[in-house]
Amino acid sequence: MATLNETRKSIFPESQDTWESIALRELPDMGSEEAVGILQSWNLHVFMRPAAAQDSARAGNPILPSDIIFVAPPQA
Repeated sequence: MATLNETRKSIFPESQDTWESIALRELPDMGSEEAVGILQSWNLHVFMRPAAAQDSARAGNPILPSDIIFVAPPQA
């Protein structure tokens, strides 16, 4: 059982990070497609964010530098 002083590993993304670049850096021992799927399932608060407008600087990439991206599974 997890205790209150255990912290789930997370990162702040770099300015141009994508799911693929984070997966490559943080889960290098895993295949790219599998790692991206796992990261997205751990980070639904980012993955399920509404798409940005086409003329937005964020268009095509939902990840913001201010997001907290979990790179470890939830603790049971």
